[in-house]
Amino acid sequence: MARTKEFDPDAALQAALELFWRRGYEATSMTDLVQGLGIARASIYATFGSKRELYLRALERYSEQQDPDRLADLSQPGPVLPAVRALVRRYAQAGEEDRRRGCFITNTAVELAPHDPGAARRVEASFDHLETSLTAALLRAEAQGELPVGREPRALARMLVVLLQGIRVVGKTADGAPRVRDAAEQALALLD
Repeated sequence: MARTKEFDPDAALQAALELFWRRGYEATSMTDLVQGLGIARASIYATFGSKRELYLRALERYSEQQDPDRLADLSQPGPVLPAVRALVRRYAQAGEEDRRRGCFITNTAVELAPHDPGAARRVEASFDHLETSLTAALLRAEAQGELPVGREPRALARMLVVLLQGIRVVGKTADGAPRVRDAAEQALALLD
């Protein structure tokens, strides 16, 4: 007879997400996971597989939780550019704690993507989703006459993706806040 799990796998995955997000992959040991999740090492392996598999599942969870909410305003009816500006400014004006913790996707891009193809695929999927959402919004802005003639919506979307990820990286530094605010406003001037 199979044993019943004595913990909530969903809650454990959420706890792992928070731990990896705060500390990163390399700085989080299995001992940290055992203590942070409050479950035995064998249960972690039996439920989630390896530490890497748990990390990738936590990354997927993060994407599922973050992507729909942060981009919802881009698809609302009406003028588009105010929603694009608001998105960029939300990134640039994040509170100190959010800036220091950064974005789990961006943190993964910096820490793991260069040498972990599985992590790189998940990062690229998130960047592609952001780029697609921004491109669609900017195409609508172009069709509605909001975007100046000669602007290329897809190229602008790509520039904004790079800017937003850069904001997440530079924002982690002590002096990052003024830099990211100034950069965001300069980039948004390209939409005028």
